[in-house]
Amino acid sequence: MPTPRETILATLHARLSALPATALRGDVLPERVPTAGLLVLRDGEPGEPEVTLSPLRYHYQHRAEIEAVVQGVARDGAFDTLCANVGAAIAADRTLGGLCDWVEAEAPRPVDLPVEGAASLKAALILVLLHYSTADPLG
Repeated sequence: MPTPRETILATLHARLSALPATALRGDVLPERVPTAGLLVLRDGEPGEPEVTLSPLRYHYQHRAEIEAVVQGVARDGAFDTLCANVGAAIAADRTLGGLCDWVEAEAPRPVDLPVEGAASLKAALILVLLHYSTADPLG
């Protein structure tokens, strides 16, 4: 049986997979970026939990990461659309079906990356805060 952390990350990946962009989880960047863009979900860092004792619960503010990448001539508009789609997917259900107390994304900080012999990439890391509680930090 998967842990709550894995269930939350898998659900977030499923939400991203429903978008027009290609969504991967923990993979390396492919050689080609799809036309609609590319999203790579990284597990990130759960951080140090706050602990309550009665009942024993570990409250996390897990920082997952989404790498958003577009390529092509109209990359500024495509990047804006890709980030808006990610935001809409998160805002549609900020509890991921009750798995989290709250899910919130931080604004991306885009960079343009030149590619020799091809159109430049526009990419950013979107940090996603996942607020959730578990009965066991390993379970």
